[in-house]
Amino acid sequence: MEIRNVGRSGLLTSIVGLGCNNFGMRLDKGASADVVHAALDNGYTMFDTSDSYGNGVSEEFLGAALGTRRSNVVIATKFCSPMGEGPYMRGASRRYLLQACEASLRRLGTDYLDLYYLHRPDPRTPIAETLDALDDLVHQGKVRYAAASNLTGWQIADAMHVANAANGAAFVANQVEWSLLARGVEAECVPASRHFGVGIVPYFPLASGLLTGKYHKGQEFPKGTRLAEVPYFASMATEGRFDQIERLRRVAEDTGHTLIELAMSWLAAHQEVSSILVGATTVEQVSANAQAVNWQLSADDLAAVESALTGP
Repeated sequence: MEIRNVGRSGLLTSIVGLGCNNFGMRLDKGASADVVHAALDNGYTMFDTSDSYGNGVSEEFLGAALGTRRSNVVIATKFCSPMGEGPYMRGASRRYLLQACEASLRRLGTDYLDLYYLHRPDPRTPIAETLDALDDLVHQGKVRYAAASNLTGWQIADAMHVANAANGAAFVANQVEWSLLARGVEAECVPASRHFGVGIVPYFPLASGLLTGKYHKGQEFPKGTRLAEVPYFASMATEGRFDQIERLRRVAEDTGHTLIELAMSWLAAHQEVSSILVGATTVEQVSANAQAVNWQLSADDLAAVESALTGP
């Protein structure tokens, strides 16, 4: 497994990371442990969760599964999403952030977090307040690096200027939705991250399963799949997208590769990408995802991808 730096920081991580959002929701404690152990055996070092996944259960399952191997990995978790009723169980204020960090540490069974993400922008809290609280956690040794998720380009720039002016902790990574079928971040977010040395950590790299090859135009979604169960994800499966997918499939097969390999290796070809987060519900998926980034795309391959996305 290739190891990369997270942005311009000294933190090292595997190019493929395990998204743990299935833990406590689609997977019980035993199945979650099987997936974690398979990831460790396949060279994963990035394990990404959130306090909001399963209302804290994902963190509990991840911590239990890692056990004594915790020091060999990077644990990333998040704060800001609602964890209860009322205004005091969410957000990015100093009051809530410090409370959320302590709760995540307890659930994970660890005394420090490698990456602590602001899950999403909080319009009710100044970014200076959030960064100052994160800086305190870094100095206390409870957080190694601060990070953010779902920031726009201007929000990255604003946060970096605020952190630099205060000479405090700055975001080393920005976690965003990015895939062959979701490329909106390339307009401003990716260039801003590159400029400020903030590592990009893509989630939904397989477009919620559309790029796995298991969905086909004109056919019902397989039972039990994300697209069959969640209307939001099903709305992505438009006729135009299926046409793009079929053209991308031909690009991959013409070079002896799979659609998953194309989707993952295309993201890995961007040097600003620090780790690609992909979920898994089986040991086999964990292994397949680990192998999917071994294709070094050539300039001709990249040109073929662009042609496939724009049309015949």
